[in-house]
Order: sequence, then structure tokens, then C-alpha cells
Amino acid sequence: MGAPRKPTLLILLIFSHVFICKILSEGVTKDEAKQLRDEVSEMFYHAFEGYMKHAFPHDELKPLSCVGEDTLGGYALTLIDSLDTLALLGDQEHFSSSVEWIGKNLRFDINKTVSVFETTIRILGGLLSAHLMASDYNTGMRIPSYDDELLRLAEDLARRMLPAFDTPTGIPFGSVNLLHGVDENESKITSTAGGGTLTLEFGVLSRLTNDPVFEQVTKNAVQGLWARRSKINLLGAHIDVFSGEWTQKDAGIGTSIDSFYEYLLKAYLLFGDEEYLFMFQEAYRAAMHYLYNDPWYVEVNMNSAALVWPLFNSLQAFWPGLQVLAGDIDPAIRTHTAFFSVWKRYGFTPEGFNLATLSVQQGQKSYPLRPELIESTYWLYKATRNPRYLDAGRDMLASLQYGARCTCGYCHISDVEFHQQEDHMESFFLAETVKYLWLLFDLAAGPDNLVENGPYKYIFSTEGHLLPATPQISLVREHCSYFGAYCRSSNLRPETFVSDISKDARETNQSQSYTDPDATNFLSHSRLKKSPISGVIKGFCPGLTHEQRFGISYVASEEDIEDESSTPRKTEVVNSHPVMVVLNPSSTREPSDAHKDLDNRQEPESESQSVPEPEIEESVSGK
Repeated sequence: MGAPRKPTLLILLIFSHVFICKILSEGVTKDEAKQLRDEVSEMFYHAFEGYMKHAFPHDELKPLSCVGEDTLGGYALTLIDSLDTLALLGDQEHFSSSVEWIGKNLRFDINKTVSVFETTIRILGGLLSAHLMASDYNTGMRIPSYDDELLRLAEDLARRMLPAFDTPTGIPFGSVNLLHGVDENESKITSTAGGGTLTLEFGVLSRLTNDPVFEQVTKNAVQGLWARRSKINLLGAHIDVFSGEWTQKDAGIGTSIDSFYEYLLKAYLLFGDEEYLFMFQEAYRAAMHYLYNDPWYVEVNMNSAALVWPLFNSLQAFWPGLQVLAGDIDPAIRTHTAFFSVWKRYGFTPEGFNLATLSVQQGQKSYPLRPELIESTYWLYKATRNPRYLDAGRDMLASLQYGARCTCGYCHISDVEFHQQEDHMESFFLAETVKYLWLLFDLAAGPDNLVENGPYKYIFSTEGHLLPATPQISLVREHCSYFGAYCRSSNLRPETFVSDISKDARETNQSQSYTDPDATNFLSHSRLKKSPISGVIKGFCPGLTHEQRFGISYVASEEDIEDESSTPRKTEVVNSHPVMVVLNPSSTREPSDAHKDLDNRQEPESESQSVPEPEIEESVSGK
């Protein structure tokens, strides 16, 4: 193989610190954190009451015209999506009355064709999360009259979606009719995220109903996708669910792929199934090797790793939060700083930001109230207690209040450069965007909520729904429970932050980031023989490969076979990220070495030297 190619993009990215603004902490005090938390609560109720008054029982609110619209199935989507946020806020009155109404009035025997993905993460996830709170005295939200109505609705809904999984690959159709099943003219093309982001909700349902079929079909879907990965462990964006052929071979961490990575790790954390861990380890390592151009991420061809187009899209912003869960905090910090610099520049993050021109991507100028950057801000503050993340949260809250607030709720921003409002409010604004903002400031104010102080540790679904790691759901056998804390990575240099908030009873003025002794002690008692690790999950026996352990290998396409001799499979480890996903976690190189990796690593032969104009497409989800 010849000398590694160095696209001009890399030169631009190396000097991208010129663009990334330095975040200077102004110091959010504990009292101010309480005020900000209360402001977020008011934000939630402005939008929630606007929906209940003007749109309910339609799916979503049009916040400028103050009317409702049906966007998914016509079954009170925003109310269902908001249930666990009401519980998190401790609003027993609204939570109880909403659960009671849904139990009495909601039905799914309707002639509606719905998105399997959206219906799963919003409706099924919302019902299950609310059921787990309404049925359990330990949550403080137990409803005495509740008799598992939401669980029965969830099971009925999931069974109506099962026909979508009846494909040769196990990867489901993108849509299904709740009354008649899959239409004969239904498209056979689905996204990687759409087919691989169902495991948490269906898995929880299997454990609650003692019926394994739900968990099994979604695991089959993940295995079907993973078996068709490329030789370098990348997946494309869209696939034919019958032939298994990739119809769009762009690999990235954003649009159409994002939550596939997320659910690999979270399915392990919640269920303890090590197969998900092994898939995540390989997928994450490949993503960091081929997609990461410190601090940004690009999209490449899944087979050759040739650059397709340099773009930050807003769905990528979940990635630093996922890295925190995986224990890889150094790159998460740098990437979050880069992503937040885009927000600071425009007041919001556009759907697409071109890294070559450092400008908003044509046709992707909107901000539909997405939560991903706020989500990562919450996780990084939780991991580091660095007050700059509170400052970032305060800035994002101000942008929403002054730019997106409208008559009856909060509006989409149709153009981030001119802050034009659009008459639409996605349900995930109440399920996620507001929830993560509230959690951020409540954590700083001295947390008193289900997530931080409740009886269980929670995994957040991709829609922000709270799924508890109860004994009924999580497997005790060979499972390292999720403790919501973070171990020291071998290359992390503790920083010292002094703030009023760190004077909390559980903090000190010399609070060191990235450490949690309890989590470290827990992990040290793992019963598996393992290599050293960091992060919240344990290692594994290094003697067996993923394929040897589970017998899952990739399905070679004709293109793979033709390229076999010219493109050797990459198996080395990216040592600049010494975390649990890396087989050799002992490396202690400086973060700046990441740039050397970009210049020195060998890449497979490029399929194309040109950078095609990106195809403008809508996200696979409201996410």
C-alpha cells in the first residue's frame, strides 16, 4: 500500500482551534443553578400546558397557530412522550391523570401506517417508562389505582409491529400498519438506526411480560446489520432488508446511523448481554479510527474509508455523551467544545455545518429543538463537574428562551442564521431537550430526583425515556451494573475546579474530575478474567475474538470479494483512546498525538478521490 493520503480537510481540521471558541467559565453559583432549574421547569409547563390546552389529544402542537396536528399515529404522542418528564419533575397530579386517561382511552387497533422506529422510541418507550414508575412504590410516583394498563397497551403495540421483522435478513421494514401489517408496496429500504435502535424498549417489554419474542426479533435485527458490516467494521446508512445489500454506503456517527452505536452500549449496560459489548467495542474502535478527525467526525465510504463529505450534522452531538458512558472522556471534551462552538456562532446548531467551508450546509439550516448537544453537556458535567458545562447550558437555555419561545410553546428554528421561527414543536422537546437541561441544573443545585437519588440506576433511551436497572430487567449474571459514575482513564490528567457548586456536601473545593472511587471499587470485584479497563463497564476475556465467541462474521459482498487482495482488514488498535473499548488500554500518550495518528495511519485504497456533493436528506427520526 502506498503512502497514506492526506486530504486537505485534515490540514483544516488540525488548525480548527482557530474556529473553536474558548469557553471561559463565568461561574454558575448554586443559587443560580436553582434559578436556572426553575426556569427550565417553567419552560416545560409553558409548552406542556400549551399542548394540553390547544392540541391534545392530537400528536403534536403547532405553537404559533396554537392548534394540534397528527404527525405519527394520532394518539396523543406528546402526552405519552412527556410522561416520565412529569414524573422526574415530581408532578404527581399531572402524571396520575395522564396515566389514567391513556389507560382508558388509548387504542392501537387503528388503520394507521407508522414508523417502526419512531413508534418504538416515542410511544413504546414512553409507555414502558411510565408503567415502571406508576407501578412501583419505590419511585415515589406509584398510582394506587393503576393496574398495568400501560404495560398491556405496550404489549399490544409491540405485537402489532412484529410483522415488520418478517424479512430474510431479520432487519425490519421501516413502516408497518397497526391493523393490517406490512403493506405489499412497503419500501424494502431502511436506515441502520431505524433497524438497530429497538433493543432497549423491546428487551424491557420481554422481561416485563416474560415473552422472549420481542427481545429476540430486535437482537436478530442488530445481528443482521452487524453481519453485513464492511471488512473494516463500518456500516452504511441504508440497507435493503430483503437482499441485505447496502443502498447507501456512507458511514458516519450522525444521520441514519447514530443510535445504532448508542444502543449497542446501552443494551449491554441494561441487560448485561456481552454480545452487545463486543459489537460496540469493534464498532467504536472502527469509528474512532476512520471517522474521527480530531475534534470533528466525517463521513466515509464504508468499504474503502475514502472521504465522502466533511460535515457536522446535529445528530452527531450525542456522541460525546456516549463516550462518557464508555469512559473515553478526553476526545468527548474536545468534540463537545467543537460542537458547542457552532451553537455559539449561530445561537443554535444547524442540521448541517460544512467543515470545509465553515458555514451552514445549504438546505440544512434548521434547528428543530434537538436535544443531543444538551444531552452531551449534561453527561460531561456529570463526569467532570467542570463548571464550563453549566455555562454552556445557560447559553443554550437563553437561546431557546429568546429565539424559540413562541405563543403556545417553543418553535422550530427554520434558519439558524436569521432565527426564523417555524410552526412546529416535536414531542421530543418535552421528552428530551427540557429533561436534559433540567437534569443539568438540578445536578448542580444539589440533586433531588429519581435519576440521581432514586432507588435504581437508569439508562436513558435514545428518546430520553428512563429505563431502570431493576433486578427484573437487568441480568445479575455476569453483569456490571450501571452506576452512573466514571472511572479514571489512564491518560486523563485530573483538573482542579473551584466553584460554589463544588462546595456541596458530597464535593470538595479541590474536586478532581473523571474519578469515582465507588465505581472503581465495584469494577475491581468483577468475576470475569479481564484486562484493565476504564469507564462504567467491565472488560472481557481477551483469548476469544468476537467471531469465535458468538460465531458472527460479516457477510462478504461481491465488492468485498473483489477488493480482498487490495484492502487488508484493519485490526490494529487506536491507542490514543485507552478506554474499555480498546484492547490495549495501557497507552498513555498525550491527546495531541491524535493529530499524529491522522497523518500517519495507513488507509485502505480509496474508491474515489472526489468528494461528492452531499445528498440532503431528512433525519431518520425526530432524534
